[in-house]
Amino acid sequence: MLEGLKIIEFASYIAAPGAGGIMTDWGAEVIKIEQPGGDPIRGFFDSIGSDQSANPVFELDNRGKRSVVLDTSKPAGREALVRLIKDADVFLTNVRPAALKRARLDYDSLKAEHPKLIYCSVTGYGLTGPDADRPGFDMAAYWARAGVGALTTPKGSEPFPLRTAMGDHITSLATTSAILAAVVERSRTGVGRLVETSLLRTGVYSIGSDMAIQLRFGRIASSRPREGAVNPLGNFFRSGDGRWICLLPRQGSSDWPKIANAAGRPDLIDDPRFAKAKDRRVNGPELVRTLDQAFAALSFAQAAERLDAADIAWSPMQTPAEVAVDPQAIAAGCIVDTPDGKGGTFKAPGGPARFPGADDGPKGPAPTMGQHTHEILSALGYSDDEILAASGG
Repeated sequence: MLEGLKIIEFASYIAAPGAGGIMTDWGAEVIKIEQPGGDPIRGFFDSIGSDQSANPVFELDNRGKRSVVLDTSKPAGREALVRLIKDADVFLTNVRPAALKRARLDYDSLKAEHPKLIYCSVTGYGLTGPDADRPGFDMAAYWARAGVGALTTPKGSEPFPLRTAMGDHITSLATTSAILAAVVERSRTGVGRLVETSLLRTGVYSIGSDMAIQLRFGRIASSRPREGAVNPLGNFFRSGDGRWICLLPRQGSSDWPKIANAAGRPDLIDDPRFAKAKDRRVNGPELVRTLDQAFAALSFAQAAERLDAADIAWSPMQTPAEVAVDPQAIAAGCIVDTPDGKGGTFKAPGGPARFPGADDGPKGPAPTMGQHTHEILSALGYSDDEILAASGG
């Protein structure tokens, strides 16, 4: 879908490279610019004391790209980057704004010579405001600062960290959509623009429904443990053979009789403690304990069959290991084969969307650091000595 779109990615870690990775899967040409020493995320497993031979964290967001090493702290390196940008559609970066301005790689410095350029800045906190130049990782800017972590943590519990790059990858989605919106606009106007995404803004939008309530009413209900859930039916219950079931009733009360019947407790439907939504909320802990006993009397297969027969929205609570072999996840394209560069493939997460009939999967392995430096710079007319000067070698 994006064949012919050329992106220069001057970024590290995950949020911005993740957007580049999505667009690479969809056919864009993405040239990854790395400083001498490489993208720090290449050392992900080293940083946690592991000696894994592969780095699936890096591979996911960088598959199919080409890597060029440039020392942009030196004039030759900066000039090579500017020459690459000249022929590009998109410049994607998550370098902090002040550093870009010092290097004259900020939007204002580039737009006069490249009016068609779509310049996308991914930051922790945005391009304006007192914290615009603060370093921002997803656990700080997305999880902690944006309120996602506080809203997710059950009331009375201590804060806990989010999983690896969760906020980053949601920001990657926002960044991809923003870039492609600018591409559509440019197709009409012939003029590029500055595009801005941030971990903070994406985090606030991620909890947008709750934030809308907070902004409208000045308060929001906290997350609570199972027995204290605002809607005790929207909950998790464990079958007799130890598997957790995620139950999600529709709005209103139409699903309550179906759930009670599926749990094998039709007597609860008209029980005055639970008959109406308000009754169920007031007597929530008691209802959760009652349904715990009911589902514990059923095997997972029995509960699944009954819930499906009643057309109730539910799902098994799965581990990543279970997702990896889930036939529905496989059928939905959640897992794809990625070329390993040696004639084989390995399994990896698929991109966030599917285009049936199109080649929308990984186009190649993640590049080694600087793998394409000579190839790409020599195509610009650089001599071997000039390539060495630009790459800091």
